Amino acid sequence: MAPRTHADILNPEIAAYIGARTGQPDELQRRLIAATAEATGRAAGMQIGSDQGALMELLVRLTGARRAVEVGTFTGYSALCIARALGPQGSLTCCDVSEEWTSIGRPFWEEAGVAERIDLRIAPAIETLHTLPEDDPVDFAFIDADKGGYVDYYEALLPVLRQNGLLLVDNTLWSGRILDAEAEGDTVALQRFNDHVAADDRVESYILPVGDGVTLIRKR
Repeated sequence: MAPRTHADILNPEIAAYIGARTGQPDELQRRLIAATAEATGRAAGMQIGSDQGALMELLVRLTGARRAVEVGTFTGYSALCIARALGPQGSLTCCDVSEEWTSIGRPFWEEAGVAERIDLRIAPAIETLHTLPEDDPVDFAFIDADKGGYVDYYEALLPVLRQNGLLLVDNTLWSGRILDAEAEGDTVALQRFNDHVAADDRVESYILPVGDGVTLIRKR
């Protein structure tokens, strides 16, 4: 999936205005972006945009989160953002199936001083999520993985998410294809997920037109 910016959904001039006034990636983050592009080619589009990373850091800090879970790590940019915002007492469990791609991010985690906060699990995410203890509640979670698994990941995370905990889900506007009445594949999966969340009285949610659409979900 190509990298998403405000320009996918918003008027380009408004998108540029927002981008110029949003926290910019620092030198370390820029190098990780470049390393991802060099190592993964077109697959680099799976990396979240820097504006979304800035939003995630802000939300982690606002919620005071200390325990976080990420489903879909790719080369580690989002993990870097979350782990930095958690602070030195925080912990982040990352779920991914690719040792190759996640290994790109590891040196940057080390350089940023957050590697010890990150527990990377190379295994199907649903298996890792089912091992999370309910007596160690999660404050913040992020889903950005295979779209067909979104509902299952959501249902696995919700029991371990603390009351008032925050769950972010990526790609929920799907470059506008979410409106396609004759959708197939991933688009259908995302439509199903969005409807599932909207009908769930255990949470309240809002879809932000950031990047490719980011859903904010608060557990009641």
